[in-house]
Formats: sequence, structure tokens, C-alpha cells
Amino acid sequence: MKLLRLVLLLCAGLFLAGHASARTVLQEYLPAVKAAELVPGADSFGPIREDLAVAPVLKGGETIAWVFLTSDFVGTTGYSGKPIHTLVAIGPEAKIISVQLVKHSEPIVLIGIPEAKVKALVAGYAGLDLVAEAKSGGTAHEVDIISGATVTVMVIDDSIVRSGLKVARALGLGGLAREAENAGPRFEIDPAATSPADWIEAEGDGTLRRLSLDVAQVNAAFAEHPDERARERAITEAPQTTFIDMQAALVSVPAIGKALLGPAEEANLKTWLRDGENAIAVMGRGLYSFKGSGYVRGGIFDRIVLIQDDVSVRFRDRDHRRLGAIALAGAPEFTEMDLFRIPANVGFDPAKPFRIQLLAHRDVGPIEKIFHTFDLGYQLPQKYLLAVAPPVKDVAVVADRDEGTAQADLWKRIWQDSKLKIGVLVAMLVALTGVFFFQTYAVRNAKAFYIFRIVFLTVTLVFLGWYANAQLSVVNLMALFGSLVTGFSWQAFLLDPLTFILWFSLAAALLFWGRGAYCGWLCPFGALQELTNQIARKLRIPQWTLPWGLHERLWPIKYMIFLGLFGVSLMSVEQAEHLAEIEPFKTAIILKFIRAWPFVAYAVALLVAGLFVERFYCRYLCPLGAALAIPARMRMFDWLKRYHECGNPCQTCANQCPVQAIHRTGEINPNECINCLHCQVLYQSESVCPVVIKKMKSRAKLAASSGAAPIQQPVAKV
Repeated sequence: MKLLRLVLLLCAGLFLAGHASARTVLQEYLPAVKAAELVPGADSFGPIREDLAVAPVLKGGETIAWVFLTSDFVGTTGYSGKPIHTLVAIGPEAKIISVQLVKHSEPIVLIGIPEAKVKALVAGYAGLDLVAEAKSGGTAHEVDIISGATVTVMVIDDSIVRSGLKVARALGLGGLAREAENAGPRFEIDPAATSPADWIEAEGDGTLRRLSLDVAQVNAAFAEHPDERARERAITEAPQTTFIDMQAALVSVPAIGKALLGPAEEANLKTWLRDGENAIAVMGRGLYSFKGSGYVRGGIFDRIVLIQDDVSVRFRDRDHRRLGAIALAGAPEFTEMDLFRIPANVGFDPAKPFRIQLLAHRDVGPIEKIFHTFDLGYQLPQKYLLAVAPPVKDVAVVADRDEGTAQADLWKRIWQDSKLKIGVLVAMLVALTGVFFFQTYAVRNAKAFYIFRIVFLTVTLVFLGWYANAQLSVVNLMALFGSLVTGFSWQAFLLDPLTFILWFSLAAALLFWGRGAYCGWLCPFGALQELTNQIARKLRIPQWTLPWGLHERLWPIKYMIFLGLFGVSLMSVEQAEHLAEIEPFKTAIILKFIRAWPFVAYAVALLVAGLFVERFYCRYLCPLGAALAIPARMRMFDWLKRYHECGNPCQTCANQCPVQAIHRTGEINPNECINCLHCQVLYQSESVCPVVIKKMKSRAKLAASSGAAPIQQPVAKV
């Protein structure tokens, strides 16, 4: 029982390693900075306030400014998926005095753009007037984009401005005051609102909002840029040519989603959205794409951003879906139709106005670009809203749900909405468990078992991998100790049903069968390797069997890779995550090869190697397989049957093992075995296994000598 608890704890830690991290606080970075570096003439910092993550900057004991960390106030992330931490000093008039970049994990900066260039850009925010930014909605200044680091720069700009406005309002600097929490009437979405009948009505009543720009308008906008090259590189198409015609709608509103998407797509949308999340549909046509190709390289859409007051949302690939068709009658043809999910934790209010900001660029040099923004404003029509009565002031009478109850309701709803996915995965696990428990009968017909395995691996690849993105990774393992130190919540563990079920089944499988149950059957990339190798065999591509001595010395490489990654993670989880790109899972499974060419080339190279050496990556490079092999030593049963003659003298199984996991002496190496059960097919084969053939001959001779007809047994064909 203690062992089972240990495995379950390990399982939970693995899952939540990627979800739980210590919250960065100002006190972690402030001691490394001198007050005079941020504010000229300052001599010290005062204590960090208890009610707000800001510290006073002192001169002779008097407060002359305030300092804060942007990531304490906003959660904007860049390519890395992590916040970019900057220290900001702000004066009494709500003007930024100085900004310092203190920590980031941006790969484009780490490997491409000089960090000094980014730090210089950040320092250039000194003097920014936040009062003017509050009046303009954060657009009173020009963003100085660095070519090649568009997203990183825009994230930095967004985090500085939004966090600065929050601090200025909280402290009342520059005359800015905190907005009243219940000022003005409050509204919520009306679930019984009437849907528009057609596209014309939707445009007329404001359900759909539009940004239409022609070439003349865009050329005129860039002509006002101080860089003369912007005018020299004007678009040459006819002035009336459509640059972009972009329309948007808030499809998470039931009446809008039903009309625009249709019943089937709206049902899929409800499954995709979790509690508190919203979604917009964006459609476009013309010369310019609102998506671009930046999301292919870094997983983030850098041409559009949703802005509402101090909230800004940049969409990542995980929050994006393509829209196949528009159900609303009279809809025009669009070249791009996409859905974008707005996370629940960003503070977005669907009842309030917002805008979608489009970033247009113009090439002015081999690698230089100039940028200009255009806004598509959106406000839900009144017919979709219901007025909400002001909250009761006596808070003792109305008690809100505690956080635990709210989380429980959330994960229960997620499981309810994921019935189909859960059902398919459970069916796969039940079928696989049945095969393992009754392997003697399952492998008796070699051809039928081969077909079953190919079908199962195809479902693993297509359903678990490309559809559900349920690909486990060594990244979870690298952050295991961090999650155990910071603690984890079972409520959070339950928020991803497929991942929960997979980790739980993996924990059980480690006790019964070792790592092979996952690596050999449930790993999408492993399935991709085996399926492509099977195709290669059909095409008569030669198969290479490495000499045993070389093969045995290549085994430890994956263990060394895992230990190296784990060691790096103890010093820097972020750096270890970059190095974990040795796993091709994100490229081949999560992003389906839609990524920058070096990543695609690496993944393809591994698959090509697997055409000649079956499961090449699994055998020699996979750190996840190496990590799972360590606790797999605890397995309590040995299910794979062997004869005394196996290995001495018979070498049939050793020669035919797909991953060469059987030693010349006949023993099966459990650390390398993927439980494909091919050796068990051979174990019963009357045409291949010498031991079975010998037994059959002995029975035939015995039957002949006694005068009885020989007993006919079904023959397992291999």
C-alpha cells in the first residue's frame, strides 16, 4: 500500500510539474539592485507594502518614487510561455523614471537577438507618461519594434504599460484613481437572446464588427511614419485594392455562437471552453493575413491582440482553432476563419467594450520592418445583455463559494464535457489490459494480433497524439522536485482528464509490466516511429541490425541525456526546458510539424533513422523512456514466458526482437523492453520456435507409434 501511494504521489508530481511554480515576488529581485540605479539621487528602498507588491524608493528617508516588478501585476507571456520580468520605477506624477530587464526566458533573445539590444529598448521607456496612456487606452506612445523579436518587444511593452497603470491607479499617482468596483450598471450575458437571422442583420445590429482597410489607407498611415523608407516602400497595388477586410464576433455568447457556427461547431466550442473562458471568431480576406506565420515558429499570434481597459490578451497556438465554415446565411467568402480562446484568468469581461488591435508591418530593409497598428472596436449589442442588480452590501448574508468548491465544480464540468475523449481512452486501456492479462490467447493468432497492434498504434497516434495532444514529456519529470516543494492540489490534477488517466494508468503499469506498457503502446511518437517503419518494410527498405556490442553501448545514451537534463533543471528549469527540445514530441505530435524548419528537420531525421533501425529514438535517445525505466524496476510480476532453451542454444527471439531487448543468453532486459509481445507470438509459433517444433514432432511420433491420428493444432503464422 505504501508503494502504491508513493507511485500515485509520483504520478501527481509528474503531471503538476508543468503547472505549479513559485510565484515571483519583488523581494527576490530587489536586493540585487541599488536604489540609485533606478532613481538618480535615491539612497535606499523602503519595505515592500503588505497590500501591494511595491516598495518606496527613498532619499533621506522620504519617498521620491515607487518600484515594482511587472510580473507581480500582469501575466503576459512571450514565446517561452513565461513572464518577462522587468523592474519599473515610477514617480509621483505617474511618469516612469527607469526600467530594468531582470529576467527572461525568450529563446529568440537567448540564441538570436543580442540581449544588450533588448535591454536598451527596455531602458527607453524612461519618461513614459502613464496619465496619457490611461487616456488613450495604452496607445499614446510608439512601440520601437526590434526586427526578429516582434512578440518579445510587444510583450515587454504590454507588461510595462499595463502594470504601470495598475500601480499608478492603486497609489493614486498623477491624479489617477482606482476605478470604482461597481461604478455604473453591470451586465451579464442573456442566455435566451435571439440569434440574428442572416449576415446582413448580424452586421447591422453590431453582432459582427468590421475593420476594412484598402491599400490607399495603409499607404497613407505609413506615410506619416518618421522613417522615410516607409513611404518609399509603399504597396504598389491599386489604391482601392483590399488590404484587409477583417470581421469579428464574440461566439462564446450562445446566441451568436449558434448563428455563426451552427449546432455541431457550437457544441465543439462548448467542449473546448472551460468555466469562465470566452472565445472570438475572426474572419479575414485581402492582401494581408491577420494570423501571419509567427505562430508557426513560436506558437504565438503576433499580429493581433485583444485589449480591454488594462487587460490585453495575446493568443497562443493552444488557444486557437481553425473554423471550417460559417453557418450564418449570406456570409461572404473569407480566406481565413479562426477561433481564439480567451483564458478565464485574464480578467476579460464579455459585457464590456474591447478592441482587437491589428499589427501591420512594412519591410524597409533586408531584416528591418516598420509597424503600424489599426483597431477593430467591439461592443456586444444590448439585446445580448441582461442588467444585473448591484451586489448586496451586507457580505455576511451572501456567502460566496470557497475556492475548493469552485475548483471541484470546474473539474467536474470538464470531465462531463470530455465524455467522448475519456470513453475512447478508457476503452483503449481496457483493451490493452485485457491483452496483457490474457496474452497467451491474444497472441495465438499471429496475423490477427499484428493487425490489432497496427490499429491500436494508429489510434494512439491519431487520437491520443494529433487530436487530444496527450503526449507525456520529460519536462514534467525535470520539474518534479519543484512541484513537490511548492505543493500541489488534487483539484488541479483533475483539470486535465486525459493526462490524469494516462499518468494514473502509467503508475499502475509500472508496477505490473514496467515502462513498456506506455512506451510500446500509448506513446504517440513511439507509435509514429513504428508505423513509419512498418511502411518502410512494405517498401522493402533495408533494415539494419546493429552489432550487439555497439547496440549495448548506445543504450546508456538516453540515461545520460535524462540525468544531464535533470541536473540542469536543479539549477534552472527554464534552461532545462530549452534543452529538452531533444524530444521531438512538440514538433511531431503537438504542432504536427508546423514549426520552424530546424525543429522539423530534426524530427524528420529521427523518423528517417527509424526507417532503417526500428524505434531508433526510443532505443538510444529518449530521456522520458530512460526516466520511466528507473521506477519500472519496482514491477512485481514477470509476464513474459521463456523456455530453458531460450538463448542456449536458440536465438530466434533475440534476433527478431524489434528493439533488440533480448540478450544473447535469453534474458529480456526490462529497461529496454517495450512489451510489444512479439516474443510471445514466437513462443507459441509451430513454424518458427524450435522448442515448439520439437514438441510437435515428439507428439507426432508418439501418436504414430500408438496408431492414433496426430492431433491437429492451429498454427500461428509469423
